[in-house]
Amino acid sequence: MQLTYRGSKYESNTPTVETTAGETGKYRGLDWRFRNFKKAPVQQASLDLKYRGVAYRTSDRPDVNDAVANETAVVAAPLAESVKATGLSTENRARTRMTQQHHLIKNRQQTLLSRSAAEAGFTHLSDYWNHIQGDIHPTFRRNYERSHVALS
Repeated sequence: MQLTYRGSKYESNTPTVETTAGETGKYRGLDWRFRNFKKAPVQQASLDLKYRGVAYRTSDRPDVNDAVANETAVVAAPLAESVKATGLSTENRARTRMTQQHHLIKNRQQTLLSRSAAEAGFTHLSDYWNHIQGDIHPTFRRNYERSHVALS
């Protein structure tokens, strides 16, 4: 197919993607055929990559410098025994998570209170220290959306 873009003409060469016939289903009341790729389109990296300080490349051709480095590599003995990192216990992590969730809920309720007061016409409400006090109702935790999108 002959195409023209800003005066220059070229041939269209759209890539073809091989698919396999999948299941047939319904989407919003219409029949829909699901198709799967035979081979997933993956772009190969053309850069020298580094992960946690170790350089590597994804291409098949080995680099000359890498081959020389592999031949002359010397492994040093560890200077000291490795020390096991001490982290929080499961109970402490659960307590921290619960506290963070409690603060998020209280902040959200405070924001909702401020917005509703502004809609009601209280203009000087921000001059006062009017935090939510008391416990959070247990049913509020059950249906509380933890997403940041829920705040908007």
